[in-house]
Amino acid sequence: MAGRLILAILFIAAGTLHFLMPAFYTKIMPAYLPAPLQLVYISGFFEAVGGLGLLAPARVQVFPVRQVAAWGLVALLIAVMPANIYMVTDHEKFATIPLWAVWLRLPLQLPLIWWAWLYTRS
Repeated sequence: MAGRLILAILFIAAGTLHFLMPAFYTKIMPAYLPAPLQLVYISGFFEAVGGLGLLAPARVQVFPVRQVAAWGLVALLIAVMPANIYMVTDHEKFATIPLWAVWLRLPLQLPLIWWAWLYTRS
């Protein structure tokens, strides 16, 4: 329960930051993706909603809200991987962020994916 609560808070906070600091997130959006600001808002929305979904009981009526939210977060973490790769490959654009932190972010996605995946099960 504590792990799920921590993960939920992490995603709710991260999603909220997309709305509070959209300029930072649009800056890390790879140039080949269209409509960066809209993608920032969409990803932030789904991060926050996914985090909220993790707080739901295992089954709300007959719909598995928690499991659907967890699968959504797994998909979202995979979908944002291009932004993490972009930060590593074009690090000079992000000189204010230490290179070690940018590199750490890439493998950190894997345990986050695993952590969210834990809650896909009934």
